[in-house]
Amino acid sequence: MSNTFFEKKTVVGISIKSVSDAIEKVVKQQNAENQISWFEVTEIRGRVTQTGEIEYQVTINIGKKIK
Repeated sequence: MSNTFFEKKTVVGISIKSVSDAIEKVVKQQNAENQISWFEVTEIRGRVTQTGEIEYQVTINIGKKIK
């Protein structure tokens, strides 16, 4: 049996382009810091700014293998 463990962190990504852009920004940024093993989108929401712009927000769980 292997002794593999993961650390899980929750991050919120924001984009004015799209939901997929918000996801991609988080995953790329987190992967640049430390190789991620997996990610899970747990919430998708949005808001309209005071200027009328739509802002997409995603909550993502990031899994990183603990060495």
